[in-house]
Amino acid sequence: MHWDVVWNNMEYFLLGQYPDGPVGGLALSILLAIGGIFFAFWIGLVFGLMRLSKRWYVRIPSIIYIEIIRGTPLLLLIFWFYFLAPILLKRPMPEARSTLAAFSVFTGAYVAEIVRAGIQSIPRGQMEAARSSGLTYFQGMASVVLPQALRNMIPSFVNQFVSLTKDTSLAFIIGVLELTRAATQVNNRTMNAPAEIFITIAVIYFIICFGLTQTSRYLEKKLSYKTSGKIRREQIELLEDSFETPK
Repeated sequence: MHWDVVWNNMEYFLLGQYPDGPVGGLALSILLAIGGIFFAFWIGLVFGLMRLSKRWYVRIPSIIYIEIIRGTPLLLLIFWFYFLAPILLKRPMPEARSTLAAFSVFTGAYVAEIVRAGIQSIPRGQMEAARSSGLTYFQGMASVVLPQALRNMIPSFVNQFVSLTKDTSLAFIIGVLELTRAATQVNNRTMNAPAEIFITIAVIYFIICFGLTQTSRYLEKKLSYKTSGKIRREQIELLEDSFETPK
């Protein structure tokens, strides 16, 4: 066994050539995942709200985007951005930036469905109460419905982030120096410890994803406990009101 190869190259696995060169390895994988989920959140929020619109000319473009992107493999989308975007923009597009754009657009379609489901999980009475208090539809959505819905969406967002973290390995195909490509470069250079190298990479991915999954489960339990506690308090208040002696 040649575990010394893994140990000697651990810094390269984690940071790439940084600080003497561009960041890579696990650090770049995490940056791509964070950037992808950040931009995907705003894309998904916009298209998720559009899909709930009663106006067909607002709803239909959202449905087209969501269904096409969800039916397209992520690897193919990466190729589109890497090979077609420079032609459309008439300028070269770096590999990491192409990958980030593909991750954002791809994950945005799934986030849009999370947003739609999260909003639909809120009782309609919430919006009706907001409208009856004088708020417009958009004010009610921003001030009343969305804050409650976003809290319910957090576990799903974390799960999507876990999936995106694993999908960053696909950036290897266009030469982005993320964790999998860093491992492949070390393996091609040493040629005597492929099992040790890729076992280590699998363990690193597992640790990151397992930690995120446990965080998702914790948040889900905590949020469900708060929600159920709030419902129980409301039920108790209603019972107390029912037993009050009328004046």
